[in-house]
Order: sequence, then structure tokens, then C-alpha cells
Amino acid sequence: MSIYVRPDLRELFAEYKTIDDFLKIDVDLVRDFKNRKTGRFEIDGHGFYIKKHFPAGWGAVLDELSHLRWPHIGAIPERKALDRLAELNIPTMQVAAAGVEGSTFAGEQSFLVTDELTDVESLKDITATWRENPPTVAFKRALLGQVARLARCLHEGGVNHRDFYICHFLMNVTGGDAAYTQREPELYLIDLHRAQLRRRVPYRWRVKDLAGLLFSALDIALTRTDIARFLRIYTGESLGKTLRADRRLYQAVLARATRTYQRDFDRFPDAINALQF
Repeated sequence: MSIYVRPDLRELFAEYKTIDDFLKIDVDLVRDFKNRKTGRFEIDGHGFYIKKHFPAGWGAVLDELSHLRWPHIGAIPERKALDRLAELNIPTMQVAAAGVEGSTFAGEQSFLVTDELTDVESLKDITATWRENPPTVAFKRALLGQVARLARCLHEGGVNHRDFYICHFLMNVTGGDAAYTQREPELYLIDLHRAQLRRRVPYRWRVKDLAGLLFSALDIALTRTDIARFLRIYTGESLGKTLRADRRLYQAVLARATRTYQRDFDRFPDAINALQF
């Protein structure tokens, strides 16, 4: 059994001595999926989220191996991903506590506690009304730039998210619209339980991440200019060089995002033609 508690929280979590103690914490359930439960709880006015991972069984292990992947099960992979993002200076959730026990992947149970992020809202919610109520040009450009820089840093740092959607970007909205649209966007990247860590992100996983991002933003009235700006910042090259050197990447991203949209909504995305280069 291995349990980590952040030094500044050891007194707060003093009564939790075992993995079972953490797994028995009463929470306001946010998600219940297969062998994983996510919920919010408080201790002395401090808010936290906990992901509880229960034994996955050999079926899940064999499924990972059948896809030529090392079993990606439990809380520890996400903790490692959060540690990597901290090294890359990418704002994310802060690890409060984590633990694991079990002699095999199939029988392992574990948990991950993170500090609650307050005064935040997902980019999915923030952009939901953009088609009817467009943001200012300045704010839109600033937000696109931040997302592009974060994506570039993530991939250059050897991390692919695997659930890289706008709903997994949280923005600091302290002060309301009048305040947050007037300052540089402060973003946090969350939900890294499927993230993979490597020295270098392979092409196909870059495509998957970027296609997920584009898919989740196809209905927020993006323009060709928006995409061009994103690509220029993501690649760090001039637009002309990017479109010459990375046209294959963008076409693969566009095609995959389109297929996903058609699969999920049973129709062709209206925005695709406007986003072609």
C-alpha cells in the first residue's frame, strides 16, 4: 500500500490512514463510470474532488494489452500526468493526495484527490452562445492563442490527452463577463486520467488530440482565420510555412473531426467547408 498526502494537507487528512479510508469518503457524486467514481467533498471548508478507482478486472487489462498498450488503469497514471503538466508549467488540478494498493493491475484499487478549482467555467459553456452572441475579436483571439500555446506545450512535452475537448479546459471567470473578457485568459486543463506520457507524441496521437479539439468547437462559429491563427501559434511557424509543411496534419485533423461529428450527430457539420484551406 502506498499513500501520498501533500505536506500542507497532512494535518487536514490526518484521520485517513488507509486506502479504504479514502475510498469511503462520502461525496457529492459527479460521475459514476464502470469501476470509477468521481465526487466532491469538503473538509473544514476546503473543497476537493476525489476519483475512486476500484478493481477493473482482467477484462480491462486484456483490452489494454490487445490494443498494444501498457494497462492504463487506476489513479496513478493521472497523477503522473498531473506531475508532468506541473513540470511543463501547464495550469491544471493540484494533487492533494493519492494512493494505490493491490498486487495486480486487475485487483488494484486506488484514489486521487485534487484541490477544487473555484470561480471557473468550461470553455464549452463559455462558447455555447458564440454563434448568437459573438465575443469581441480581442477576447476570441486571446483565447484561441492560449489554447494553441497550451496544446503546443502539451505535445512538445510528450503528453497526449486522449480526451482533448473544449469541455476539459476551465477558465478563471472571477468577476464575471465584464472582467474575464478584458484580461488575458487563465486556463486550466483537466481530466487527464487517459493521458499518455512519452518522450515525443506520435503523429497519430497529435491528430487525435487536435481532431477532438476541433470536433468539440465546430458549432461555435470558428472561421478560417481563427484556424489559421491557431495553427500558426501551435506550430510556431509562419502561416505559409505551416500550410506547406503541415497541410497533411491539418487535413487529417479536419477529416477525423468531421467523421466524429457525423457519427455523434448524424449530420455533416455546417462549418467544415468554411474551414478548408
